[in-house]
Amino acid sequence: MITIDEAFRLVMSECRETGTEIIPFIDSSGRILAEDISSDVDMPPFNRAAVDGYACRKEDIGSDLEIVEIIRAGKVPLKNPGSGQCSKIMTGAIVPAGCDMVFPVEDSLEIPGEKVKFTGKQVKVNISWKAEDVHTGDIVLKKHKLINPPDIAVLASVGKIMVTVSRKPKVAVISTGDELVEPQGKPLLSQIRNSNAYQLLAQCARAGADPEYFGIAPDDEEITFCIIERAVAGSDIVIITGGVSMGDFDFVPSLLKRAGVSLLFDQVNVQPGKPTTFGVHERSFVFGLPGNPVSSFIQFETLVRPFINRMMGYDWQPVTMNLPMREKYERKSSSRHGWIPVRITADKHVEVIEYHGSAHITAFPYCDGIIGIVPGKSNIRKGEIVSVRQI
Repeated sequence: MITIDEAFRLVMSECRETGTEIIPFIDSSGRILAEDISSDVDMPPFNRAAVDGYACRKEDIGSDLEIVEIIRAGKVPLKNPGSGQCSKIMTGAIVPAGCDMVFPVEDSLEIPGEKVKFTGKQVKVNISWKAEDVHTGDIVLKKHKLINPPDIAVLASVGKIMVTVSRKPKVAVISTGDELVEPQGKPLLSQIRNSNAYQLLAQCARAGADPEYFGIAPDDEEITFCIIERAVAGSDIVIITGGVSMGDFDFVPSLLKRAGVSLLFDQVNVQPGKPTTFGVHERSFVFGLPGNPVSSFIQFETLVRPFINRMMGYDWQPVTMNLPMREKYERKSSSRHGWIPVRITADKHVEVIEYHGSAHITAFPYCDGIIGIVPGKSNIRKGEIVSVRQI
């Protein structure tokens, strides 16, 4: 049995990247950028009016100014105002040559004879200067970045309509056990609905992977082996839940070895999630996760999710908050690293939620995160600062 830190280091050290593909930029939100993006234009591309107003020279601000032209956005100025002159201008329009400020309409008074006067108390430039944001050739988005909606705007601004991104890892999800039925079925007395698979499919999609459900493998070695062999051959990652503990029908580890998977560990000193397994195949990677849904959820978030992102060249980091405990917390056993579900109160304290063990998944929709407690530590004091890992 290895520590949680050793498991993380070992898993990440085996990672290999998925390769790349080129897709339309409008479809790239949530993907990992696989190239540097540079600008083919200056931004702004010209001296641009930041307000609706009047473009003029600062030295003329105290005079009545003759309006020589009205400049709309998208139009090129036809005249350059001289001394004692100005152009009425709209936001986003080109500021004519020779003008070094734009005073806003609300700080103006039009007077007879096509003239205007500045009435404001404070003189502001109100010009966005050419290339003050970006010069042609500047890198505007760096390789390995997670593409977010503002990045889509940047890609559009530089005309990058096709973009190179990391390929999504293909993840096979397999559940095991005769006790499982699919959600649409009514469980018999000895059965439960299969929640793990659908939770993991959602987690994979959130992590940026391309998940595929391979169904429930029954407690039959040959059928389970065939499912594993097919999943390993056609996927980048295989996630199997259940069948990795110490029961009479927990034969998944032996079947993985038979399928050509080299197991690097099969137990982690963590609660929940002790019987977590990780193996490497020449074609793919395999995670064997516990059958209880809380265990599989947490082990996915702490091991599989960062692995998926690393495969795409992205160093994903969980969002954490350091906050004080509302009350003292004690646990029965301190031999393993513990993950504890918590909520964050309105006054920014941490409360441990009511939680009955690794099958109690219905507690998790109302928790804000998990906190870790190291082996050998049996309690957390009231007021002690803890790191809440958001989920």
